[in-house]
Amino acid sequence: MGRPTSSERPPVTPELAREHGLTTGEWERLCSRLGRVPTYEELGVATVMWSEHCSYKSSRFHLRRLPTTGDRVVQGPGENAGAVSIGGGLAVVFKIESHNHPSYIEPYQGAATGVGGILRDVFTMGARPIASLNSLRFGDPSHPKTRSLVRGVVAGIGGYGNSIGVPTVGGEVYFDHGYDGNCLVNAFTLGVVEESRLMLARASGVGNPVLLIGSRTGRDGIHGASLLASAEFDATSEEKRPTVQVGDPFTEKLLLEATLEIQAADLAVAVQDLGAAGLTSSSVEMASRGELGIELDLDHVPLRETGMTAYEIMLSESQERMLIVCEPARVPQIQAVCRKWDLEAAVVGRLTDDGTYRVRHHGVEVIAVPVDLLADPPALERPIAEPADAETEVGPEAFPEPEDYERVLRDLVASPNLCSRQWIWDQYDHFVGGGTLVHPGGDAAVVQVVGTDLKVAMTVDCNSRYCQLDPYVGASIAICEAARNLVASGAEPIGVSDCLNFGNPERPEIMWQFEQAVNGIRDACVAFRLPVVSGNVSFYNETEGRAIPPTPTIAMVGLVRASQPLTSWFKAAGDEIWLLGSSREELAGSEFAAIVHGRRDGAPPWVDFRAEQALHQVVLSAAERSLLASCHDVSDGGLAMAMVESCCSVPDGLPMPGARIRLAEGMRPDAWLFGESQGRMLVSVKREASSALRDLASGHAVPAMQLGEVGGTTLDLDDLVSIPVAELAAVWRGAFGALVDGGTRR
Repeated sequence: MGRPTSSERPPVTPELAREHGLTTGEWERLCSRLGRVPTYEELGVATVMWSEHCSYKSSRFHLRRLPTTGDRVVQGPGENAGAVSIGGGLAVVFKIESHNHPSYIEPYQGAATGVGGILRDVFTMGARPIASLNSLRFGDPSHPKTRSLVRGVVAGIGGYGNSIGVPTVGGEVYFDHGYDGNCLVNAFTLGVVEESRLMLARASGVGNPVLLIGSRTGRDGIHGASLLASAEFDATSEEKRPTVQVGDPFTEKLLLEATLEIQAADLAVAVQDLGAAGLTSSSVEMASRGELGIELDLDHVPLRETGMTAYEIMLSESQERMLIVCEPARVPQIQAVCRKWDLEAAVVGRLTDDGTYRVRHHGVEVIAVPVDLLADPPALERPIAEPADAETEVGPEAFPEPEDYERVLRDLVASPNLCSRQWIWDQYDHFVGGGTLVHPGGDAAVVQVVGTDLKVAMTVDCNSRYCQLDPYVGASIAICEAARNLVASGAEPIGVSDCLNFGNPERPEIMWQFEQAVNGIRDACVAFRLPVVSGNVSFYNETEGRAIPPTPTIAMVGLVRASQPLTSWFKAAGDEIWLLGSSREELAGSEFAAIVHGRRDGAPPWVDFRAEQALHQVVLSAAERSLLASCHDVSDGGLAMAMVESCCSVPDGLPMPGARIRLAEGMRPDAWLFGESQGRMLVSVKREASSALRDLASGHAVPAMQLGEVGGTTLDLDDLVSIPVAELAAVWRGAFGALVDGGTRR
C-alpha cells in the first residue's frame, strides 16, 4: 500500500479501504455513521483502531468468560496493566504482551521495543518497574532463520532491559517447527506502587490540556498495529520492515523518571503511553474512558522529520512517548520536570464535551469522528469448528521401551527444549536494582520489594505441544504449571496476566482452538481462585496459511509465604529425596516421545485441579515450617530431567551434588523417568524432617514417596543410569550455546 509522504491526499475509495485492512462491512459502517466518505486521515485512524491488534474484535466475546475479580484485585482489565494488592498499602502492577511480527521482521528492534512498550504500560500507572520476564518461541533449530532470530531477539531484550536498569529475571524458550515462519516474543514487566497512588488513563475535566512528552515523532512504525500485527505473513513480509519501531532505552529511562516524578507530585489527571497506533490510540482511549471528546492540533507535535503529513503523525508508532492530561495551571510544572530530564513537553490538544475526535493540521480540520465510533467497533462472533483431525489417545504401548536409558538421558539433557538457558540469561542483567533473590534458572524468579519484607515471585509458562494436542487441557496445564512454579518457590499465586498467541481468527478451526484455550484458562483460574487482571491477544500468527501451535502464555505472580524463598537445587549429602503427587503411565505429548520416538501425537497428560490444590497446600505449609531443603516442579522431561536440574542448577562456586533414586514398582521405567504426569514436586529434606513431611502430605491426601538421597558425584537412576554429574552439567549448560552460535557462553 503506497503512503503519501507530502501533502498529497489520495481519494478515499472502497478499494483503498480494503488495502488498509477494512472489511466491506466495516467500510459501510464507517461511511454510514459519518454520513459521508471519510477523509484519508479518518480512514487511517479508523483502520488502526478497528484493527485486530487494537480492538480485540474477534476475542472480546470470549474473554468476558475469564474471572477478573478477587479480594486482592486493585485494577482489572481495561487499563494499561492490572494491579493486585500485596499488603502494606502496596500493589504490584503487571502485564504480558506480544511483539511477535515485528520481532520476526527485525529481531533486535522488534524485541527491544516490545520490552520498552511493556515497561511503559507499567510505569504509566505510577508503578516503578522492578523485574521483567520473557516467553520466546522459535522454529526448528535447523531452520535457516532460527539462529539469527534467537541471537537478535535475545540481544534486543538484553540491550533494552540492561540499558534502562530493570532486571530481566527469567523466562522460557521453546523450539518447534511450527514457529519456523513466525516466532513469538512475549514480554512481561512487574512494578510496585502505593495503592492510593495508582494512576489511570481515564481523561477528565473539559478544557484540560493534553500534553505529549518524550521523544519526537518520526515515520517509524506506521501501520505496525493494523497491517503488521493484524495480518498473517506471506512472501512479501520482509517488505514490512519499515513498520517496525526503533527503540531508545536511554530516552525511555528519562521518560520513566519524568513520568514517575510528575505522578508523585500529583501534576497529572491521566497518563497514557503511546504504543500500538501511537497518538491515535492513546488519545482515543483516554477520551473514551472518560466519555469525553478531544481535539488535537498536529502543528504543535514535536517532529524529528520534515514534511510529515497528518496521516503519518497520527499513525506513527515512534517509541518513548507519553500523553498526559492535566489541569491548565499544571502545564508549566510538567514542562519544568521534562526539561529537568531533557525531554520535550508540548501541549497538543484539549478535552471537549461533544464526544467528537477532532484533529487539525495546518489550520484545516482533517478528522472529525465520534470517539465511540473509533473506540468501540462491534465484537465479532466468528465461526467456530473443531478440526476434523482431532487427536486421539495414544497409550504407552505405542512407545517401545528404550534399550539404553543412559543414551536417552544424554539426548534429553542436550535437547533444545530441555537444556539450560544460561546462554540467554548470561546476556541479561538480573542483578540491577539489588532486589533479585532467586535468579534465572529456578522454577520462578523472586524479587524483594526494596524497603519491605515482601517478596514477589513471578513466572511465565506454556507447553504449546500440549495445546496443539488439546487446547483446553494444554491451557489448563499452563495455569497449573505456572502455579506450581510459584509454589515451588514458596509463593502463593495471587494473579494472572495472559498472552494468547494464535493463528488467523477468520479460520473456524483457529477460533475453536482459541475458545477451548480460554475455557481451559477460565476453569483452572476459577478452581485456584486466581483473577486474570491483564493480558493481550495476538492473532494472525501464521505464514502462508500455516498457523503456529496455539500458545496461550501464562504469566503468574505470587507472594512468598516462607521467611526465605525455596530453590530447586539439592543442598547437602544425606538429604532425603521425595516425590509428591501421583505418577501415571503417560508418555504422549512428552519431550521423550518427541525426541526419542519422533512422535508428537496423542493426548497431553491428565490434569486434576483438586490434586494440584492439595499439592500447593502441602508445599506451602512445609515451606512455612522450613521443612524443605529444595523444591522443584516436575514437568518437561519428567522426573529424570527434574533430577538432572536439581543436581546441575547449583549456583556457580558451589559443589554439584550427586543423587540416587529408585524406580517405582509396577510401572514402566520409561514412563516413571520420562513421563510428564502433572501435579508433582521433587523435594529434598533433612532426615529429621521427613516424618513431618510425610504426615503433612498424608493429611492432605497427597501421595508421598521417598525416592533416595543426595550424595556422591554421579546421578544414579536405579540400575538404569549412572552418569557423573559434572559430565551431565557440562552438556546441559553448554548445549544451548552450541545450538545457537557453535560455542558456549559462561
